[in-house]
Amino acid sequence: MAMNKVQFQAGLSLPAFTAKFGSEAQCRKSLFSARWPEGFRCPACAGSAHSTFKRDGQIYYQCTDCRHQTTLLAGTMFEATKLPLSIWFLALHLLTSAKTNLSALELKRQLGVCYRTAWRLKHKVMHAMTEREESRKLNGLVQIDDAYLGGERNGGKAGRGSENKQAFLVAVETDTDLERPRCAVIEPVRAFNNDSISDWAERRLQPNAEVYTDGLFAFRRFIDAGHAQTVLDTSGGRAATEARGARWVNIVLSNVKRSISGVYHSIRQAKYARRYLGEAAYRFNRRFRLGEMLPRLVHAMIQCDPRPETRLRLASNFLG
Repeated sequence: MAMNKVQFQAGLSLPAFTAKFGSEAQCRKSLFSARWPEGFRCPACAGSAHSTFKRDGQIYYQCTDCRHQTTLLAGTMFEATKLPLSIWFLALHLLTSAKTNLSALELKRQLGVCYRTAWRLKHKVMHAMTEREESRKLNGLVQIDDAYLGGERNGGKAGRGSENKQAFLVAVETDTDLERPRCAVIEPVRAFNNDSISDWAERRLQPNAEVYTDGLFAFRRFIDAGHAQTVLDTSGGRAATEARGARWVNIVLSNVKRSISGVYHSIRQAKYARRYLGEAAYRFNRRFRLGEMLPRLVHAMIQCDPRPETRLRLASNFLG
């Protein structure tokens, strides 16, 4: 079997990470450069002239023009954190370098923090990842499949009506020969019905996208939305999953389910599925540039609004 170049590409090794981000000063300098690459800019008026002062051990920047005061972490996902930036950067490195990802429990052990702190950190990162994927639209040839996350609880209802299952769509954009996957969208839907599929198609597909699906009745809405559709024979068996037009979506779906079930032994699908699936899409769509994942994730955390624990726990699988 030929070597998979994606799997064997060089990422950011632990010694390289330590050399670049091993101290609090290095992490702060990196975060400053990521937030203000051309020097300080006031978040209120975009002015560059400023003075600095310390209060309660925190460095404040005061704009000379409008007198607005801010800190390096204010207005970002790092706001109000009590963790050292070195711990944050180590967590981001672990989450982007691990092939099979890490749970909050494993982060607790690796970082030496309590589980609640690890849970907040993990969900803040997943929220930032999910936000970065919200605007992605697929074009060209797109393979689409429906699936469920989770399973029946003990004594609960089995099958599609199980209260512990969350419906979601996985869609993979491929090259013009259907031979290589480019990017993916992995997102919960309320149900596999006409309204949900129509809404998903409007938000997630470019006008010229051509879709490959199975025979699910609601998938006919793709034609109504103006997309060319190829309905594949999915009568069952391994041959159906490897059929031209279905192979890559089934590979991605299998990897997502295996990763989630193997790493996260218990998640609340009805509340947090969007984040876990968004995390899977974020990692997949950046698989060719492992060495850049840490600085790109730092940038995503900076662009994301603050998310205290109360807001993290008010999660929803659906927009609006």
